[in-house]
Amino acid sequence: MNDYLVRALAREVGVRVIVSSNTELAQEAAQRHGTLPIATIALGHALTGAALLGALLKVRQRLAMKFEGSGPLQKILVESDSYGRLRGYVSQPHIDLPNLERDGIAAGLGDTGLLTVVRDVLLPELVESTVPLGSGDIAAELTFFLNQSEQIPSLVDISHTVDDAGNLQTVGGLLIQALPPYETGIVQQLRNTTQELPPVADLLASGKTPEEITALLFGPIAYKELEKRPLHFECGCSRTRSEQALISLGPEEIQHIIDTEGETVVDCHFCHEQYAFSREDLEELLDHF
Repeated sequence: MNDYLVRALAREVGVRVIVSSNTELAQEAAQRHGTLPIATIALGHALTGAALLGALLKVRQRLAMKFEGSGPLQKILVESDSYGRLRGYVSQPHIDLPNLERDGIAAGLGDTGLLTVVRDVLLPELVESTVPLGSGDIAAELTFFLNQSEQIPSLVDISHTVDDAGNLQTVGGLLIQALPPYETGIVQQLRNTTQELPPVADLLASGKTPEEITALLFGPIAYKELEKRPLHFECGCSRTRSEQALISLGPEEIQHIIDTEGETVVDCHFCHEQYAFSREDLEELLDHF
């Protein structure tokens, strides 16, 4: 198990901690979308955040997070579910920033815009929350969302390392969250601990596991490890779903494609899988009407 998260609980002091290591899924997303360094890092951070918040979901629940900022990356959309399946994309994957180390993700995403979180919690309607972006730092935006919109004292921390060539080497994160009755003191205590430790990604790069990082965070505080959940990039697209998308266009539009192009390709935004439909395939779709 290469990419996974650990979820732990210290019931006596009322706090839970989630630590994730998800380098391979971030690298796969980057490879699928051909992202340049700033987009690779930003997408990796967003996927890490989705993994951490996804660990709060119950069975069969899902969430989507959309970061729409004023920066050149424009939009990042990521999704996760309660089983550790993630996918995502960035609107402008080929944006490059000459001063990446100095400017970081905030320069790519921008410090004005919106973060929208949509959750499918198996109710008749989706649960949607929106907060303004304030810094362009994805971990800070998620911390603000949880503290302000959800009213749960929380801390999200996400970090990465790159190799000498500037390629993503490790990415991971942690979520510290108070439990009812939501005492803020324990979150601040663990926040202070994180400031004394190297960033999560540096610890991962040095060979530390999420379990070991969890132990470092809690220190002398008694806790119980609840779960070790694998994480992986997985998209729900398929040829059947692509057919349904074409059918939803209606017979006139399908006929227009046949008359003008003769064929078409459906390209999934999330994974860049392509599904080709020949003239014969499109003509068969007309039989559905």
